[in-house]
Amino acid sequence: MAEVGTPPGTPAVIGVIGGSGVYDIDGLENTRWEKVTSSFGEPSDALLMGELAGQKMVFLPRHGRGHRIPPSELNFCANIDALKRAGVTEIISVSACGSFKEDLPPGTFVIADQFIDRTVAREKSFFTTGLVAHVGMGHPVCSRLGDAIEASVKELAIPYQRGGTYLTMEGPQFSTLAESELYRSWGCDVIGMTNMPEAKLAREAEMCYATVAMVTDFDCWHPDHDHVTVDAIIGVLLGNAEKARALVKDAAPRLAGRTETCSAGCQTALENAIITGPDARDPKMVEKLSAVAGRVLGG
Repeated sequence: MAEVGTPPGTPAVIGVIGGSGVYDIDGLENTRWEKVTSSFGEPSDALLMGELAGQKMVFLPRHGRGHRIPPSELNFCANIDALKRAGVTEIISVSACGSFKEDLPPGTFVIADQFIDRTVAREKSFFTTGLVAHVGMGHPVCSRLGDAIEASVKELAIPYQRGGTYLTMEGPQFSTLAESELYRSWGCDVIGMTNMPEAKLAREAEMCYATVAMVTDFDCWHPDHDHVTVDAIIGVLLGNAEKARALVKDAAPRLAGRTETCSAGCQTALENAIITGPDARDPKMVEKLSAVAGRVLGG
């Protein structure tokens, strides 16, 4: 376990956040469920530790096994902190989404590279009163992880788009037609409920992060939306889960063996981000942030 911050250049440990079906991967060995204590409360579930072709892997059921926790009640801070404490250095986020574009039909994977955060009821930073930091989010995902994921979807012949804007809504209700049309006018590609503040917190924790948004349906803007049956959506969900397992299995070896610091700068995001001077820092906050920011706080 990484009780203090992970130094840049630490060999890769790949974390996967997604649904339970993503973890049933052929070849995943030495598996065990391990409960990780976070200083930010309870994570969604225990972590599934394992190895895939010798590469260390850690899986987190985002909504808990059995999908118990709705998006607005996810403890995003505890989830990212727990992954950091488990030694994870890079995160592949896998989630279902709706599409705003005709050319992104169900079954398409979008390797998103931008986000619009429309959530209002979530803790969005590890750094609160007593220890303040501001990380850059101009480029919110790791391009190096994106390259590996793109190579895998090409290899597996999965329909995909590299790049795109993921709008994160609060939920748990879906959009109104007026909202859906507004987001389309903004040029958004897909909509979901989970990738923010997940990506922000991964950046604060100096972890590489990439999103695979798996289209299950067109949002309510589409004239044929009301004609989609539940059976059809479930069929897409199951097909996407199968593709996601194949993607993770193929991408893991591509990310294995990294020993240098991430070239995209993800693992040094806190280098010049902490504003609060050493003498003004709340000792309780310093202790609380031992995993997330221990590398720069000297914990």
